[in-house]
Amino acid sequence: MALVTITGYPCSGKTKRVQQLTNFLEGQFRLPEYSKLNLKIVVISDDSLNLPRSVYNDTRSEKPARGALFSTVQRYMNPSTIVILDSLNYIKGFRYQLYCAAKETGVRVCTLFIAAMPNQCIEWNNERDPGFAYTPDTLENLIMRYEEPSSMVRWDSPLFTIPWDETELPKDQIWFAITQGDIKPANVGTRPTPQAPTDALQVLENTTVSIISSITSEQITSGGTGGTINISFPTNKFQISLPARTITFSELQRLKRAFINMYKKVITQGAAEQRVDFTEESIARKFIEYLEQNMQA
Repeated sequence: MALVTITGYPCSGKTKRVQQLTNFLEGQFRLPEYSKLNLKIVVISDDSLNLPRSVYNDTRSEKPARGALFSTVQRYMNPSTIVILDSLNYIKGFRYQLYCAAKETGVRVCTLFIAAMPNQCIEWNNERDPGFAYTPDTLENLIMRYEEPSSMVRWDSPLFTIPWDETELPKDQIWFAITQGDIKPANVGTRPTPQAPTDALQVLENTTVSIISSITSEQITSGGTGGTINISFPTNKFQISLPARTITFSELQRLKRAFINMYKKVITQGAAEQRVDFTEESIARKFIEYLEQNMQA
């Protein structure tokens, strides 16, 4: 359904805002128009993944922590779930990565920026229990490196900036963004590549051979006078118009090879062709059309 990315300085009050948002969404889900849709909220945070604040002390431990957050977000994103990522999310490249994952999954996105002054964050950090506090050097480093979100870039939009001293969230605007906002189409490079059936090449070969055999038999019977002939398959019958001459077997074989080669890339490499139907009926129809267009009179 949606991915809500929470971002802000360490100790800026992000988790408090997540709780406000969660309470609001749960109330919305109880409304008659939503109560039967089985919608869910999943909050993913450093604490839910047992990531201590110490992982931000150096980049070597921070990178796998971000990887754990990202993979968990990917696992829970689906059309019936609002995923809320309650973490620093202070690197714009990471927010872009989340945005791309949401596009690929087909869910909406929005970003909540919890804005607080650095000195206020330092004060709140000092009030925390040691196990949930950042070291002074780490906190200062994270604040210095923070990359503020911008509504001008697509991966942070729609962006809601929440001042630390604001009592309420812009609930209606957030609700609209996650239920009616645009769903960005996945990039071509990230779309799943459609795969041909495992027996596609065999169906292609057998169907074209059957059609050539029918044409050859008909020419023997009619003496090569051409005209319209019927070709029967177990589930359907087709007609093909032949030129008024004898079509040699070698000519039919050449056209068959050319037709098969047109589809081999789709079959063997999984080319991103959405319209190819590898059923016997579809292949027969296309091969007959191909023959009619390429047999010289």
